[in-house]
Amino acid sequence: QLQLVESGGGLVQPGGSLRLSCAASGFNLDYYAIGWFRQAPGKEREGVSCISSSGGRTNYADSVKGRFTISRDNAKDTVYLQMNSLKPEDTAIYYCAARRPYNSHTYYTQGFEYNYWGQGTQVTVSS
Repeated sequence: QLQLVESGGGLVQPGGSLRLSCAASGFNLDYYAIGWFRQAPGKEREGVSCISSSGGRTNYADSVKGRFTISRDNAKDTVYLQMNSLKPEDTAIYYCAARRPYNSHTYYTQGFEYNYWGQGTQVTVSS
């Protein structure tokens, strides 16, 4: 069974940092494009960042550009989301998602394009 598991969430003060991890179980993450999404209470899910299976291409939402960095370690079957300079408006449940890509250089920004989802990890930015 294909599973994604997010970890690394928690409570952090504004200006702080967290690193989220997305690990795969039951399949080799090397061949999958990955996206990070988030959903805050009362708001729609939004795309945060995504990365091609090769890791060579990435994309970020305007709201996180310059603060968040997505990366992957295919040897560890893990994708990371490094979040710096966190703001209260970053508070949300963060989900990672995976799909087989058209090619190794393609990334996907929309949630409906993904087949597999993790259960989410809570990120709370508050003083």
